[in-house]
Amino acid sequence: MGYTKDAIRGISWIGFFRIATRGISYVRIVILARILTPSQFGAVDIALLTLSITEIFTETGINIFLYQQKEKIDKYINTAWVVSIVRGLFIGLIILIFASSIAQFFNSQIAYSLLIASTFVPIFRGFINPSIAKFVKDLQFRKEFYYRTSIFLIESIASVFFVLLLQSPIGIIFGLIVGALFEIIFSFAIVKPQPRFKFEKELFRQVISRGKWLTATGIFNFLYHNGDNIIVGKLLGTGALGLYQRAYSISMLPITEVSDTFGKVTLPVFVKMSDDIARLKRAYLRSLLLISVIVVPVGALIFMFPQLVIMIILGSQWVDSAPALQILTLFGVIRAISISSLSPFYAVKRQEYVSQITFVGFLGLAITIIPFVNMWGLVGAAYSALFGTVISLPLIAYYLNKIFAIKVFNSQQ
Repeated sequence: MGYTKDAIRGISWIGFFRIATRGISYVRIVILARILTPSQFGAVDIALLTLSITEIFTETGINIFLYQQKEKIDKYINTAWVVSIVRGLFIGLIILIFASSIAQFFNSQIAYSLLIASTFVPIFRGFINPSIAKFVKDLQFRKEFYYRTSIFLIESIASVFFVLLLQSPIGIIFGLIVGALFEIIFSFAIVKPQPRFKFEKELFRQVISRGKWLTATGIFNFLYHNGDNIIVGKLLGTGALGLYQRAYSISMLPITEVSDTFGKVTLPVFVKMSDDIARLKRAYLRSLLLISVIVVPVGALIFMFPQLVIMIILGSQWVDSAPALQILTLFGVIRAISISSLSPFYAVKRQEYVSQITFVGFLGLAITIIPFVNMWGLVGAAYSALFGTVISLPLIAYYLNKIFAIKVFNSQQ
């Protein structure tokens, strides 16, 4: 059975989701960027950074595990839910304990109140029904579109409402809380089975055994994508962090809008092809070519007109981030193309390759970030991110050649 139609249908629905969320996000940022200052956005970024790092360091890899299963996943749902609840409570507790120290580290009193409020986000997210993984696993991307778009819309409306009402960045955190509560209700209303509070140790061991590499990958990936934010916030202040993070977000458009779209669709499709590596290789090369054709022109436009892009999206008070945006755009294009090469590794259950590739990228960033920021400020941080991406490319090529060559050879024996 061919999967081309499923892939095209999936890309279309995920593409619709990206268009819808980008439209909503654009309206949201246009409003918020004219109410909040770069320093206030920087404080929000500190809270979101903390939330992300605690989520990453406690990642179980359950979603990828569920995607990789060729049989039904119902037997895993109860255990996955219990683990998710416990993890959410643990994350909330960790943020609560370290909120004061984190605010002092970044010298931002505003960040403290945002961190305290953000403790509710992972706690509520822990109660979301894990059965939603079926949308992607079973290639039900239309349902995934309606589900994710609805949540994002509610969260965005709530964020804008609370920021307008309170004239404070804490409104963004309140929006995340409302979005999490809505997702709990929605996930139980539309997806079956509904989980029960029942833990099975053997199923948990299966998940953890395969998920350890996914956890490592998540940690390295987080540090790679956020190490520069931490250093910028510490060395240059929350105002510079706000500028850098907005430029970074724009540069990530080729990744979030194209590469992530294809990745979400190609992973479950590649899993179904994993027994026929020659076929998997052909499908991968086609997806790589298509992604490149899309992201290179998008990146070229941002690179040539960074100030215009910033003026249109953010407004004049953010234009100082234009030089960094140019360098980050190169990073975004290269990263988008390289990320698309990771799905074949997950499809053949070689998560350790992804961990090693991500670690090399993080290492490149870690070695260069402090000296580059000290020498060139925001532009130096951008150069460091670009360097980390470039040095990981040879390892990606090596492992791709390894899985395709060995697997194809073995299949011919």
